[in-house]
Amino acid sequence: MDYSRIDASQIDQLWELQKAYKAEIGEEQPGEQDRSRLVTAMEKGQIVFYGAWDGSHLAGCCSITVGFSTFDYAPSGTFEDFYIRPEYRHQGIARKLVLYAYQESGVSSLTVGCADCDAEMYHSLGFCISLGNLLAFGE
Repeated sequence: MDYSRIDASQIDQLWELQKAYKAEIGEEQPGEQDRSRLVTAMEKGQIVFYGAWDGSHLAGCCSITVGFSTFDYAPSGTFEDFYIRPEYRHQGIARKLVLYAYQESGVSSLTVGCADCDAEMYHSLGFCISLGNLLAFGE
């Protein structure tokens, strides 16, 4: 398995995983406008995707959106879009992908917001520091 950054030229394979991820968690399928906005965000460096590659086949992905935190006055990252194809699960790929993405992103801290049912999985992947509650703004 090889690990590398995914660029916008590889959107077709990434888009397959995005749709599979949304289907697995029961969310609405993204459309062409969503795909276009994602490509633009990737090209502008607003979001960076990392992939686990089995030859030329994308087996899994994750993303990191970089911001800045006054926690340690350094770049911080938000971890999202984590998906490993079912046939590649339970082989250690997830742990290696998370570590690769963290190291390659250059962030000093990495956080993930997750559903309660996923907390144990993320803990086993190295997200072991509890920061309290994650809340999203809504009007």
